[in-house]
Amino acid sequence: MGSVAKPNVCVFLKVDDLDKPILFARYDSHSTDSLSSLSIGLLEQQKKSWPQLTNGYASLQGIRIREIVCDGFSVRLQFNPGRLVSSSAKVDAKSIAARKCFLCRENLPVEQQGVLYGTDTLILCNPAPIFNEHYTLSNTEHTPQSLRDRIPLFLNLAKDLAPHFSVFYNGPKCGASVPDHMHFQASPMNMMPIEMDVCDATRRDRLRTAGSVALLRLQQIGREVLVLESANREDLAAELAASITVMQRLENVDEEPKINVICSFTDGQWRVIIFPRSKHRPDVFFEEGEKKVMISPASVDIGGLVITPLEHDFHRVDASLIESIYREVSVPEEFIHSIADAL
Repeated sequence: MGSVAKPNVCVFLKVDDLDKPILFARYDSHSTDSLSSLSIGLLEQQKKSWPQLTNGYASLQGIRIREIVCDGFSVRLQFNPGRLVSSSAKVDAKSIAARKCFLCRENLPVEQQGVLYGTDTLILCNPAPIFNEHYTLSNTEHTPQSLRDRIPLFLNLAKDLAPHFSVFYNGPKCGASVPDHMHFQASPMNMMPIEMDVCDATRRDRLRTAGSVALLRLQQIGREVLVLESANREDLAAELAASITVMQRLENVDEEPKINVICSFTDGQWRVIIFPRSKHRPDVFFEEGEKKVMISPASVDIGGLVITPLEHDFHRVDASLIESIYREVSVPEEFIHSIADAL
């Protein structure tokens, strides 16, 4: 990812009424260091001072990767036993109510610190990493996972973390292991295969243009993907909000539709990759015994980096199973065209 300057000063301060030094640094309009450099500095410091994170990154050194060539596209399979808790997380209302929220500030490990972005977002190191730099961007208050009201924040984070990181969002019914606490995540840019696939001109089907926003559908990718691109933040925010409204209407739901979203900022424009979903987990996830395959697709998995926390799954998953899972959890092609037509 290249060398990044470390922050000049790392001041430990208190946030609101907390009595522990949770703050590694602040990032606002007065900051002289980039947000990516502050985040990388945080990670370097936390690896030394937080044993859980140290162990998480140590286990990451033992992951295995293999490429699976599917019909028209490829995915990377990652054997990562450190993701077992997240992949198998119970996200029903009863289970959520019975546990403490581990993103609430009062429940964070005593060693954990973060970068305060603006006034209400803490950039935290993820102790169960998928990537060499993996962050959780958590709201400072316990508020439900919902993208619509935080679209400007989503776009701002993507721009301020560029060019090193992408930002992604898992809907509350679509892969978020903490659906009751608003958060995004950040990963090194272009680490998910879809981020490279979207640049392939042969896959890009331009559906329409809405003001400064281009709407595209990706072809021959095994699942349905809607892409919004624009250099105008306000136009893009409005189009993304409208897309969510249309999907709600198409699904006939009042709550947020099932979506995973990846956002990046490069060459002066934002790119928002949207995966409308028909369901969270495939049927094979709920099978018993040898028939069970623990793949629980969220943004990273549907983005082409499929996580298998169990080794026997890593060895037996093949192209036909990936293709089947993608078809099952995605929406039909007509759904994407209906969104474009409605917009």
